[in-house]
Amino acid sequence: MSGRSVEVALWKAGRLKIRYPAEVVAGAGTRLTVRAPWAAEGVRDFGFVRFEPGDVFVEHYWSDRWYTVKEVWAAEGTLKGWYCDVTRPAVIGPAGVTVEDLDLDLWVSADGSEVLRLDEDEFAASGLAASDPEAAERAVTALDELERLGRRGLVELLAG
Repeated sequence: MSGRSVEVALWKAGRLKIRYPAEVVAGAGTRLTVRAPWAAEGVRDFGFVRFEPGDVFVEHYWSDRWYTVKEVWAAEGTLKGWYCDVTRPAVIGPAGVTVEDLDLDLWVSADGSEVLRLDEDEFAASGLAASDPEAAERAVTALDELERLGRRGLVELLAG
């Protein structure tokens, strides 16, 4: 399975946000790990981190968890940190993975000194709490879990 090319599709609010090729690093059971170059055009500067051409993402998806974790590596091989997306559980198939972004995100810097909850305003404005209260509750629980894991370095999450 390792080394095989697959496609990652990220959906948000019922629309395809981005689709890109990735290489399978590992996959077993409910988890798939892929590697892909920064797929968007140009630089995306968040203030706390910059995603830019040459960056490499090692992305971890689970079909039984409400989040994904992306290790962000600079072109020269240094770890920038982890960008965690709260999503519905991933749909993992032979051709790749599909996830639905639920607006909540978490950033954990490489040295662990920054653990930032992101986009809570977007999540509130999305209307998910009214349209799908169960999913909204799971999303908030997932963000809380990611923050707890982030403060411990994400080591236990990515090791298992």
